[in-house]
Amino acid sequence: MGTDSHMQPLGPGDRGPAVADVRAALRALTLLPATGGAQEPAPLDQAVYDAATELAVRHFQQVRGLTVDGRVGEETYRALSEARWSLGDRLLHHDPVRPMRGDDVTNLQDRLHELGYDAGPVDGVFGADTEAGLRAFQRDYGLTSDGTCGPATLRALRQLGRKVTGGRPQLLRQSASFVESGPHLIGRRIVVDPGHGGTDPGYSAGETTEADLVLDLASRIEGRLAAAGATVYLTRGRQQDPTLAERTAFANDARADLFLSLHTDAHRSEHARGVASYYYGTGSGPSSTVGEQFANLVRREVVVRTGLLDLGSHPKTWDLLRMTRMPAVRLDCGYLSHPVDRLLLLDARLRSTVASAVLAAVQRLFLPAEADPPTGTFVLPGRSGTAG
Repeated sequence: MGTDSHMQPLGPGDRGPAVADVRAALRALTLLPATGGAQEPAPLDQAVYDAATELAVRHFQQVRGLTVDGRVGEETYRALSEARWSLGDRLLHHDPVRPMRGDDVTNLQDRLHELGYDAGPVDGVFGADTEAGLRAFQRDYGLTSDGTCGPATLRALRQLGRKVTGGRPQLLRQSASFVESGPHLIGRRIVVDPGHGGTDPGYSAGETTEADLVLDLASRIEGRLAAAGATVYLTRGRQQDPTLAERTAFANDARADLFLSLHTDAHRSEHARGVASYYYGTGSGPSSTVGEQFANLVRREVVVRTGLLDLGSHPKTWDLLRMTRMPAVRLDCGYLSHPVDRLLLLDARLRSTVASAVLAAVQRLFLPAEADPPTGTFVLPGRSGTAG
């Protein structure tokens, strides 16, 4: 679920140069002990994905907010590559075709925000916003305003103390813009992303597929939100299965105010059941404040109205949440592999209840705090735009 399918994931028992590469990255991050000699005792093509490698990968995934499965798929492999860059290791600049990604970029964005410059989301991706923030900093400090982070810019960044306290300016601005925009949904653009689709059914239980269920749920949510005045876009119909990059690009191109990705879950354990939500963050570093707020709101509304088990909200650095330029949340609404959850999800009335819960959560997100009713009780008035 967290990884793309283009790269064959590496796991226990695998061997070869790609495994050697992973082990070298883990050693560089001091998650694997350095070998006795100057190099691996075995030739590169004999490097083995052993128990120590799996443990180190799990630890890395946990810390980075990735799906913890002990395997290295595309997302974990990319995160390992990004983790090895420290600020100053390379010249940083904006490349619209192949954006630079890495911990050095995160560090630069963080530094610019601390100095009061808006460099866009702190996401480790050097985009146009980061370039604009960097140019503004360079201009103010008499440096060549070329949007490239080289030695002179680094020196200036390191010499200056922290200016802004009390939270990241970009995140504070994100929260403020939501409050200023008023308590109704008219003019709001919301992208709803039903997972899977087309030739990818997701998890199947008999004739029921995850792809069909979440599309039905997305359509019900679309109806509720549209009736309340919002403009709603779905990322796919029944026949399409857009790539992860296409889904996030779609939301960015639509200039959405909010992005909600819908999935159901499955697990080998027959006891796994319930509702979880995810937002962008590592658990310790930067996170999307509004994303976290909405993840909590939507999960609580669904749990209170359906009686499904509450599995909490969690920060993740999945690209789906990271590459969207607006608050983004993934909602895993029950386990198709659990007999009770499955029966509930197959009932159209429950899916309508979930759609009402999502609408209430969206309304609560845009309502001023003093008008915020208790969870599970908010019902939209008959005419849109009359709330608040």
